[in-house]
Amino acid sequence: MASLRIDKWLWAARFFKTRSIASDEIGKNRVQINGQDAKASREVKPGDTVRMRQGQVDRTVLVKGISAVRGPAPVAQLLYEETAESLQARTQAAERNRLAREPALSIEQGRPTKRDRRQIEKAWDDRWSAGID
Repeated sequence: MASLRIDKWLWAARFFKTRSIASDEIGKNRVQINGQDAKASREVKPGDTVRMRQGQVDRTVLVKGISAVRGPAPVAQLLYEETAESLQARTQAAERNRLAREPALSIEQGRPTKRDRRQIEKAWDDRWSAGID
């Protein structure tokens, strides 16, 4: 087998969980082969450079092998080699995420706690009454 559809290869190399997800990402122009936007039917062969975006990280890999079947992860990793720049970018992105603030800490207003609810109810009881004042 000299070449294979890019959506099948991305699925077999375990970059995407299903082939349809791989096709969707290709359709959104998040995958390039040798610097050109790819279509799902585009053939990939050993020696091609595939650039894809997964989440917020761009990955660039060199195709080393072709497989039409999805095997275990150690076998799938033999199908490609990630470039040094891509590995460095992924490492930096992981470090940025690790050092980022916890998103929940920025929430000032949210669902009240039991104590907050009691204080709110007490404030309403003091302000509103059934009597005519």
